Amino acid sequence: MIMRNRNRLINDFRKQSKNTIWKHMEAMAVNYAVYSNRLKGFAPFMNDDDVYFYCDSTNMVVVCIDCYDNYEDRTCVESVDMEPIVYLPGCEPHEGRVWKLKETMQIVKERLQKQHIVLKVYGVMLTEAKITNAEELELVWEFNDMKVIDGFVSLGHRKAGVNNDEDLRGKIYFDAVVSDTPKEEKEEYPTKEETPNDEEFERLLTDFVNREFEEEGETLKDVDFPENDESTSEESEDDNNLEDNVLPDGEIEQNGTISVKVEILRPIANPREELDKLVGCEDIKRCMDELVALTRFNKMMQEYYPDCKQHHVSLHSVFLGRPGTGKTTVCKIFGSLLRQAGALSKGHVVVCDRGTFIGTLWGDEERSVRQVLEKAKGGVLMIDEAYLLNTKNDHDPGRLVIQLLMNILSDETQRDIAVVLCGYKDQMLKLLETNPGLQSRFPNKFEFQDFTVEELLEITRTRVKDYQYHFTDEAWGKYQSLMEQAYQTRDPQTWGSARFVANQLERIYIQHATRCVRQQPVDKASLRMITAEDIVPIEIPHQKPRIGF
Repeated sequence: MIMRNRNRLINDFRKQSKNTIWKHMEAMAVNYAVYSNRLKGFAPFMNDDDVYFYCDSTNMVVVCIDCYDNYEDRTCVESVDMEPIVYLPGCEPHEGRVWKLKETMQIVKERLQKQHIVLKVYGVMLTEAKITNAEELELVWEFNDMKVIDGFVSLGHRKAGVNNDEDLRGKIYFDAVVSDTPKEEKEEYPTKEETPNDEEFERLLTDFVNREFEEEGETLKDVDFPENDESTSEESEDDNNLEDNVLPDGEIEQNGTISVKVEILRPIANPREELDKLVGCEDIKRCMDELVALTRFNKMMQEYYPDCKQHHVSLHSVFLGRPGTGKTTVCKIFGSLLRQAGALSKGHVVVCDRGTFIGTLWGDEERSVRQVLEKAKGGVLMIDEAYLLNTKNDHDPGRLVIQLLMNILSDETQRDIAVVLCGYKDQMLKLLETNPGLQSRFPNKFEFQDFTVEELLEITRTRVKDYQYHFTDEAWGKYQSLMEQAYQTRDPQTWGSARFVANQLERIYIQHATRCVRQQPVDKASLRMITAEDIVPIEIPHQKPRIGF
């Protein structure tokens, strides 16, 4: 366990993919336990490209940006032995891109050893080239403490922020590596806070901090943030603590004769990584990042300036969207993100609906609400299809549930909980309009859009990859046509995007297994190959015609 924490910086980079690596590098720019900097060129193998350095007390990660110089043919192969020149039949010999990374890493290690610095060093290469044999070389690269992510576009125009705070210990290690680098290759870059293209939210936060600090004659740069502060560093988060997190049981008693089950979702260890993996949801990811950033900012201000007025941050939220658009998945990530930020003590999710609260005896609703809130303490209370609590019937007990929630949530001592109301957009907005109290207590609104056809195909690729299946070209074309047809003829009121993909894949898996058992596979690879024969149509729920005039 200790070793895993000591290698947290490297392990986090090891987990990144093409879709997440740049966001992770941006996140490192605001991680006050990690020193980061960037060089324009690192002789002799990365002369013309950016090289990023990330250092904490025990690790160094070197990220080399390889801009491909042959735009007519971006594909290449790499040598298993990482030779300097790679020969491919029918093609001109070319310089090994991974060999360049290997040699760069060797230089870094030698310079650290020269200064008697003991660090574990890991290398990452981001390249515009498409390495055709990348899959078979992943184990070789990992054995050599390297990761290669290929297939980028216009890397030369992309820059990530850095945290080159000179007070951080990693600055010493960085200087040891670049001490022998020619002066003209060194280039200072602004920190994340100083980058002119930062989002408006980050600018407002920085302005606020500096206004407060300038009254005392200092700025944000003058504040010495500790390396291992839990509120500012993901590195201090011990994933094993999640297993020790004692969660409530999933049952409440409405009265002496009736018990109701509720679903308890455990927190996850790497919520930001899981959020990045989600297909689409870009606006939701951005809004969650902002909410979590403001929460962490409050924790920092509270520690260093206890008497300073804090921003009021309400965690209560409304998730708007149809079934199958990822509301429950994001809610689980939401709770874990807030736990990491220090806003919630546990981060679990208690999933309820109207049936959880509505009983058969007088007082059942109040008993149910109080029990559910107690179980959700330290985490998230998710109420699915919350609009069903607000019917046209003035005597509907569901209205009492809403009033009870508002009364309890108005108590400022009830801060270790986040309540999330979920449901169809139109019905949820109507619920908020008819009850002004909900508007003020649930200020955060996240809208989940239906997935596009391309996003549904991306979800399919991800899920199929989990089982290590592969589509033949003919099978993929047939599947793509089926998805396009299903999307065009869907019923907007009942369509469940990701659920439709899951159901379709289950049918395909069954058909595939049946075929493989019935037929003699040609080789082992055939067991993982989905053919056009396996792509079976399923019944698509269509919109029902309206009756009447």
